[in-house]
Amino acid sequence: MKPCNINTGRHLSRRTVLRGAGVSMAVPWLSAMLPAHAAEKNSTPPQRFVAITLGLGLLGDNLAPKDAGADYQPSRYLNQLQDIRSKFTVVSGASHPDVSGGHRAEASLLTAAPMSGAAQNRNTISLDQLLAKHLGDKTRFPSLVLGLAGSNSPSYTANGSMIPAEDSPSRLFSKLFTKDTDDQIKQQIARAREGRSIMDLVAEDAQQLQCELGIGDRDRLDAYFTSVRELERRLAESEAWANRPKPQTTTPRPIDIGNPNDFIGRQRLMSDMVRLALETDSTRFVTLHLGGSGGVLPIPGVEEGYHSLSHHGMDSSKLEQLALIETEIVGAWGDFVRSLQQTHAEQNSLLNNTTVLLTSNLGNASSHDNRNMPVLLAGGTFQHGRHLAFDRQKNYPLPNLYLSVLQHCGLAFDHFATSTSTMDGLV
Repeated sequence: MKPCNINTGRHLSRRTVLRGAGVSMAVPWLSAMLPAHAAEKNSTPPQRFVAITLGLGLLGDNLAPKDAGADYQPSRYLNQLQDIRSKFTVVSGASHPDVSGGHRAEASLLTAAPMSGAAQNRNTISLDQLLAKHLGDKTRFPSLVLGLAGSNSPSYTANGSMIPAEDSPSRLFSKLFTKDTDDQIKQQIARAREGRSIMDLVAEDAQQLQCELGIGDRDRLDAYFTSVRELERRLAESEAWANRPKPQTTTPRPIDIGNPNDFIGRQRLMSDMVRLALETDSTRFVTLHLGGSGGVLPIPGVEEGYHSLSHHGMDSSKLEQLALIETEIVGAWGDFVRSLQQTHAEQNSLLNNTTVLLTSNLGNASSHDNRNMPVLLAGGTFQHGRHLAFDRQKNYPLPNLYLSVLQHCGLAFDHFATSTSTMDGLV
């Protein structure tokens, strides 16, 4: 490696990219970029929004604390999040007015458009797409709509058309970091298979940039490069497993053995991709639809399919297995929140500039009930650390929270869908 002649006086553009053969790679926020934002010095940092959505709900008694306010005792699922308790809010007793239809109401998850199982309803624009419509021109991608399996998503355009989700982390990686031609994407995939990193391709540019930064920025850039290499390694391992033949056995077929998917692993990997996209300011608005796997998840103690367990009928064995799965889902969400807290952007934690929502259209998947939707909200500049407990019999309108998010991101809206105001208690 060539020695560096340190120059800490260079001013960088926020759009600085590293270039190599067939690739261009964005870099995260660095303090050297601050002077390039002189015109914005008196403005507040941009606010981002991530919606992580579930198709099979979360068991309400395991998620919502029994006590309201800031002094609540953590529930089973929240025990693992106590180190970040001050960074998120729990909401119970909320749902979308005039929305029913069980699984079908997934279409209304981010739109809050009235929906029932008996009639065909016209959908409207989703929260993420409304933000992207008005604020998405500031980044390369106005929004990202992602999923874990298949193209289904809760993101809808203004005319009510669903936006298909991207469910391949490797394709998303190429979309974020390689030029948009089929041949070049194929070359990058081939390089990954050969163990060659995108970092190898932009090494000369990266070395030059590091030589011109201060110690703090160099450390931050090095941590970012390390995370890129780690993601590449995990993507390569996933592809290698997909192409390996499965072992043969004489053991009788267990329930749903045909499902090859690692739901929690895919959630974590795609969440890492979301953080990377936000860190490089490639986009500021993301929807990640986790959906709901039908197969048996590789979690100790889980012996039946996830979808089957969600229809538990209050069977104690099914409830316990489902709780094991949902503990992992909430835990992975918590790790994503922690990763944003540990990432710097605009001289602050990325979490301070990113609101993260976890919710589902189903409050009770077993009975297909759309009331009492599970809600965790983290990040941004909201005052967190509380349980906002509304009436579980006469639910509070969740669109009020969506209106709060819109205003928090700087849009002067006075309503969203069936909202009545901004959310009570969410300061």
